[in-house]
Amino acid sequence: MEEIMRVNKLTKTYDGLVAVDCISFHVNRGELFGFLGPNGAGKTTTIKMLTGLAKPASGTAYIDGIDICEYPKKAQQLIGVVPDESNLYPELTGLENLSFCASLYGLRKEERKARARELLEMFNLCDAANRKFETYSKGMKRKLTIAAGIIHQPPVLFLDEPTTGIDIASARQIRKLISKLHRNGTTIFLTTHYIEEAERLCNRIAFIVKGKIIRVDKVSNLLQPIKDDHIMEISLSAVNGSLLHEVSASFPYYSFESLPGQVFRINSKEPIPVSPIINFFEDRGSEVKEAKRIVPSLEDVFVKITGIEASEMENGKSRRGNKL
Repeated sequence: MEEIMRVNKLTKTYDGLVAVDCISFHVNRGELFGFLGPNGAGKTTTIKMLTGLAKPASGTAYIDGIDICEYPKKAQQLIGVVPDESNLYPELTGLENLSFCASLYGLRKEERKARARELLEMFNLCDAANRKFETYSKGMKRKLTIAAGIIHQPPVLFLDEPTTGIDIASARQIRKLISKLHRNGTTIFLTTHYIEEAERLCNRIAFIVKGKIIRVDKVSNLLQPIKDDHIMEISLSAVNGSLLHEVSASFPYYSFESLPGQVFRINSKEPIPVSPIINFFEDRGSEVKEAKRIVPSLEDVFVKITGIEASEMENGKSRRGNKL
């Protein structure tokens, strides 16, 4: 496949601390590329370097053959950027914000309002076109910010945490819009700490932890090693200190893990018959409140590769109501 982005040994330091540590990867034309990692991993810093907003300490980055470090203005004509916090003007209306952004990219006067109205319709914001941006909900603000990022129809779009902190309905709408942009040929570089979101949207994913890229691969390849895994979670009414040791000794061909909330997680390469395990717990006075089979996911892959639990991915960010 044809590359549209190439990053080689890119490094960024702040006051002697390494924020991004010699990372290398490429993005193919028309690809939806995920950049997945916990907060503070270096995702936003990477975007700032790739969009000409921060100068790397070392390394190179090319957008469609243009050196972003040497020719940032030229490269910026090819990209759209949607930051994790809106950069639009609160005192302007939605239409005025989009028209102003269009003027910054050199669209002719007669084109600006036409393109702005086209995007307002696409993002279901026509009814709010003449309302000030400061009156918009969080979801509406995020949608208008994405619209502003693609006002000039860039071939490459950078999305930094696009669904963080917004309501369920808006998050789903934005994911649909991202998928539509991708289907229409836009190359998308998506940073997120929502593992399920990355699994659902992306073609390939890079795992970044503490400024280093741990792995880059197709989602299908990442999932391949666990596709035949069998996982079950058992919720109990009570758990004593020796129960994990006892059940592990009684069923040595399974792997048992104790989770918060009096839950045991069982992993196996073979199907797990539930009745013998339920009987084991209940014979020891622990009532089984729930037993459910878990479909292995990218979350399991991420935990295995990085050692970071999925819950840690959300630290420092609000995920209020933002579920898939």
